[in-house]
Amino acid sequence: MSRKTENTGFICAYCGADVQPLTNGSYRNHCPQCFYSIHIDDYPGDRASDCLGLMVPSGVRYHSKKGWQIVHRCQKCGVEKVNRTAPDDTDTLFIMMNREGFC
Repeated sequence: MSRKTENTGFICAYCGADVQPLTNGSYRNHCPQCFYSIHIDDYPGDRASDCLGLMVPSGVRYHSKKGWQIVHRCQKCGVEKVNRTAPDDTDTLFIMMNREGFC
């Protein structure tokens, strides 16, 4: 599977936003409006998960080498995954950080 095939736009399953693919060479794996995602990967970019549960944004954290990250928890199977933020996540990131008590 090519990066172009994997990095496509989508309609958010949670809020219905029309999410555009990233153009910086990275993968888009969450909605920049609400941070929700779908459990489609076992490993980043593999699209191999059969779960397909809704991934709830449960927190944010900072990694010294990867920057700000979103913690997701699958509503269906309970798995937790951490994903980097995208360049257009700034407004939603600040809202979530405020909710989490970072600000």
